Amino acid sequence: QVQPVESGGGLVQPGGSLKLSCLISKNILDFNLMGWYRQTPGKQREWVATLTAAGIANYAVPVKGRFTISRDNAKNTLYLQMNNLKPEDTAVYSCNVEQWYSGHEYWGRGTRVTVSS
Repeated sequence: QVQPVESGGGLVQPGGSLKLSCLISKNILDFNLMGWYRQTPGKQREWVATLTAAGIANYAVPVKGRFTISRDNAKNTLYLQMNNLKPEDTAVYSCNVEQWYSGHEYWGRGTRVTVSS
């Protein structure tokens, strides 16, 4: 069983930065697609960014140019560097990974990010 675990959330002022981490309990090379999503109360989960096994990154329009998705294979960890944060970035951020040989997807429980002055 794969259980991604997110960390790094917190309270930050507008314009500030945070770096989220998602520790994956298996070899990160088992996963061909990894991504970050976010959700606020009363709204549907929103896609933020994805990273393929080949290293191709894609970003949602609201975060493009401010967020960077990356991974450290040696640490089996996926990251989301978030810069120039805005109040509308406030949400619970979760990571999602898709195992290439089974097609199974796994979700973490999320880490809360609050952007407020």
